[in-house]
Amino acid sequence: MPDDAPAPARAATARERARQSFTADLLDAARARVRSEGAAQLSLRAVARDLGVASSAVYRYVDSRDALITLLVIEAYDAAGEACERAARDAAGSDPLDLWLAVARAFRGWALHDRHAFELVYGTPVPGYIAPQDTVRHATRVWAAIGTSVFEAARVGRSPTDAEEVLALRLVSPEVVAVAVQVGSARQADDEPSGGPMDAADGLAGAPEHVAAAAAGALASMSLFAALLGAVTMELFGHLYGMTTDADRLFETTMTAAARGAGLVG
Repeated sequence: MPDDAPAPARAATARERARQSFTADLLDAARARVRSEGAAQLSLRAVARDLGVASSAVYRYVDSRDALITLLVIEAYDAAGEACERAARDAAGSDPLDLWLAVARAFRGWALHDRHAFELVYGTPVPGYIAPQDTVRHATRVWAAIGTSVFEAARVGRSPTDAEEVLALRLVSPEVVAVAVQVGSARQADDEPSGGPMDAADGLAGAPEHVAAAAAGALASMSLFAALLGAVTMELFGHLYGMTTDADRLFETTMTAAARGAGLVG
């Protein structure tokens, strides 16, 4: 074998395969409980009964109800993120409006296909449950996919609002601005900021032009996601009953209007 050849993948051990299999069964049972009773009623004892094992067996894999909910939350965020990322890849190079509509349709399609997953992460919060920090990177996958259309709009010279005004009004938190600067720097090497992301503790007054542009882009992404989440929520929870004869066309019209407001339409 050549020295630079990749090492062959290690086969999973019997113990690892057994753990993977039980974890998959555990998540299947938890999903079924969420569908039938709601996440607020989820309990490890009930899931253990459904699996035909002692509750102590379940505790070897998750140490609490919240840990089990977190696995379901991550799974839901990843499913939504994968759908939106795939749509963004397929529409790469398209007009910013078409790119946005592709991502929006993908998100709606995921939600309609798996309403319970949508409700878990975007619906009523589960009483007493606080998502841990390690769910954030999974949650931001959808945001990143939406951001592709905003970046494309900026690349072709479209802007939703005055960037300096967004920064001055502090409509976007310093933490979000810092992340937007990092993402923008990675996407546009020729516009790389000279001093790195702004520290969250720093004031925003007098920030460089790239920071103001990042704030405007973040606000546009937030506005788009708010419109998307609102439209899907209204449809899934029956708020459009008797209000439209064509939910598909209404969705397209709503998303196009949101795109105009976010500056994606030339």
